[in-house]
Amino acid sequence: MNKNILFLFFLICSVYSLGQNSAYITFDSLTINYGKILQGDNGTVDFKFTNTGDRDLKINKVRSSCGCTIPKKPDSLIAPGVSDLIKVNYDTERIGIINKTIIVNSNAANETVILKITGEVLDSESIKEIKEDI
Repeated sequence: MNKNILFLFFLICSVYSLGQNSAYITFDSLTINYGKILQGDNGTVDFKFTNTGDRDLKINKVRSSCGCTIPKKPDSLIAPGVSDLIKVNYDTERIGIINKTIIVNSNAANETVILKITGEVLDSESIKEIKEDI
């Protein structure tokens, strides 16, 4: 019985220590909504994040759900307490609803984070119709 209690104690301590001394990525927002934008408008948005852990954070890979969305990650390590940006550029030449996913992989305790961009790209005729309705 004492061996089982001792083993359980060491197991709990081991699991607890795994959560310590690691990077942790915290985003200001997991979704950015473009709203209604005009075809050809600037499609770049920034997802701001902070390393809220106590080890350096390394963004290993950032990928998007389609080729119309190009994410760019920081190349350098992010120290604890430091903020940085993941830049995302959406191709606003594509008319229609925006509903895309960006997957961020890092060395953080929360190693995979899913970001989203939403909105709608309208052509100039659609914008005229909206203005006429107002």
